[in-house]
Amino acid sequence: MALYSSRQDREGFGDTRVGDIGMTILVTGAAGFIGMHVADRLMEQGHAVVGIDNLNDYYPVALKRARLDLLRERHGRLFTFHELDFADMGAVQAALTDQVIEAIVHLGAQAGVRYSLINPHAYVRSNLAGHVNMLELARDRHVRHLVYASSSSVYGGNESLPFRVEDRVDHPVSLYAATKRADELMSETYAHLFRIPMTGLRFFTVYGPWGRPDMAMWIFTSKILAGEPIPVFNHGRMQRDFTYIDDIVEGIIGCLDHPPADDGALKAGGSRAPHRLYNIGNNRPEELMHLIAVLEEAIGRKAQLDFQPMQPGDVHATYADISAIARDIGFSPSTAIEIGVPRFVQWYRRYNDLD
Repeated sequence: MALYSSRQDREGFGDTRVGDIGMTILVTGAAGFIGMHVADRLMEQGHAVVGIDNLNDYYPVALKRARLDLLRERHGRLFTFHELDFADMGAVQAALTDQVIEAIVHLGAQAGVRYSLINPHAYVRSNLAGHVNMLELARDRHVRHLVYASSSSVYGGNESLPFRVEDRVDHPVSLYAATKRADELMSETYAHLFRIPMTGLRFFTVYGPWGRPDMAMWIFTSKILAGEPIPVFNHGRMQRDFTYIDDIVEGIIGCLDHPPADDGALKAGGSRAPHRLYNIGNNRPEELMHLIAVLEEAIGRKAQLDFQPMQPGDVHATYADISAIARDIGFSPSTAIEIGVPRFVQWYRRYNDLD
């Protein structure tokens, strides 16, 4: 498929499958964990990727730069990167003025539940103002599909398991969760007013190679290898729907390839606009103590456990009902933690020169 030279060369939104070869796709958070993997897969399929990331220091920037180096090494001229803050609309417009953008995968955000208690303004800027900027960019460029990151944290203290996209999500227990729910609501408004095809994805505890140092998988692995105690919150009485990165990427690409129709039909999440919400998880919650046992086996060393109380903003359990995304997209995660955890440990050793 030939690239369009301008948005005037196409009519309306969502008129062609996003899976067509040769598209140019904007990926925000391209130096991030999920963003890097999605960009990699898109370019493997022959798409050009324009990446955006501000490379903030929430966790070590060296890891983010290493991810970008890998993308450049693998894909060369298919990858264009702009170091900028997508909450700065002027910077976004300046960087993309002459750039064709046919679809957007908006994964950039200020991440972290606990950090939102310390630096709330970072979340307001990135997750609220930044999200509106991406909505405006999608509107201006008439993109075929905007896929964006939400979070399982929107379910807050919901006690009904598994979490379903039909559940009410009116009681977030962290500012991070509140900003993600706000993103969903703003997206619904833009889909309704401007008929922009959009899909919001509520991610459930993603892990794998090139993962984030602030996540449990990385923290536990580093401390076990160093012979240090690992913090076990709520005295180990927690469950998480750990989802391997390859499964997540398959789900994102599958959604991107199938924009929601503007047909007035009821979509997952309750919208009649071209806007869907999906859970994207492993559909298999794991006990925290079982995860630790699998890590111990993969590392070959026993963990020292430091049992601690529940942390503010945390929830006892996450469990994704993925029936909607399975029905519509064919999403079927296949990587159990017994497979995914050893892969992460192997990568971690290699990345940190511990082999």
